[in-house]
Amino acid sequence: MSILLPGSQEPYVLREPTQWGKPSAPIRSRVAFAAAHVVADPSGNNAPGEPAVVDWDSTLAFRRHLWSYGLGVAEAMDTAQRGMGLDWATTQQLIRRSSAEAVAAGGRIAAGAGTDHLAAEVSDVDSVLRGYSEQLDVVQEAGAQVIVMASRQLARVASGPADYRRVYDKLLPQAESPVVLHWLGSMFDPALTGYWGSTDLSVATEAFLDLVHEHASRVDGVKVSLLDAEHEKALRARLPEGVRLYTGDDFNYPELIKGDGEAASDALLGIFAAIAPAASAALRALDAGDLSAYDEAFEPTVPLARHVFGAPTYYYKTGIAFLAWLSGLQPGFSMVGGLQSARSLPHLVETFRLADAAGLLPDPPLAEHRMNLLLDVHGVAR
Repeated sequence: MSILLPGSQEPYVLREPTQWGKPSAPIRSRVAFAAAHVVADPSGNNAPGEPAVVDWDSTLAFRRHLWSYGLGVAEAMDTAQRGMGLDWATTQQLIRRSSAEAVAAGGRIAAGAGTDHLAAEVSDVDSVLRGYSEQLDVVQEAGAQVIVMASRQLARVASGPADYRRVYDKLLPQAESPVVLHWLGSMFDPALTGYWGSTDLSVATEAFLDLVHEHASRVDGVKVSLLDAEHEKALRARLPEGVRLYTGDDFNYPELIKGDGEAASDALLGIFAAIAPAASAALRALDAGDLSAYDEAFEPTVPLARHVFGAPTYYYKTGIAFLAWLSGLQPGFSMVGGLQSARSLPHLVETFRLADAAGLLPDPPLAEHRMNLLLDVHGVAR
């Protein structure tokens, strides 16, 4: 199969897809979650600022796809467009539907509890705490593990580390089982600048570690999404015994998950939604102690991940949905909030090339056909 892409005089020839295979037993070496996106109903009014209209059949089928590769699903996270098109009413449905689906499929699921349903003008930390508590109850009632997401409202009203402690000290005892604490960097959401009470990373880190040590029995792990491998390693070394570091570093995940012989990160990654077959193969190779096969599976995915998560990083969701469409995992390339327009055609063309180079287009004729459709819609002369 070949396709003439913009900026090229010669047809681009697609490679044969890799036959990745699926696990016959649970993955043992690491806990790995893929943060899943939502599939928009193409006939719905998914315009900016409008309530989300979700294609539930395709959305749940995508989660079954992830479970089939031995990955857990991290539900209702920023990958699912929390704060970028997915409203709270739809989020509640998503958490409940996916949690029920997890039971039926025997899959692992964790879901985000945040404060994005609160009015933007919330002005006190007690209101933030009440908002967190409401969402925590929804996740727990659905039967999913709780991921305590970072709060835009808390970042806005907190005057320093003490206000963060006031909220988290009261929230964490409400959890029925150990939670995952999420530290999402400003590259993913500029409204979270200065989270944990300081724009000085070292000061914020000390405040974060103090919280984790104080509540170690209530914390399963911490998800750190700062795209800073050296900071993650240093933080990982200072966590209490038994508290996991779930890497959210979509640039450096192979190194961090492999570890240094003394410590390693588990995973909760948006890119795993796009590279599930390769991620599964790499983790199974790690189970078998085959580091060469681990590297072979992961290495070609890194250029793709760094491109999809390139600045402005918060638009990475567009690449995740685009790759799902190219792979035949959803019927159309549309997103809630109209976010399919967030990346340029040249960006998407390069995403197509890099996914093919990584062996992640399972049906090349379909991918070629859909890429041609996209070029036609954009008016590209060939």
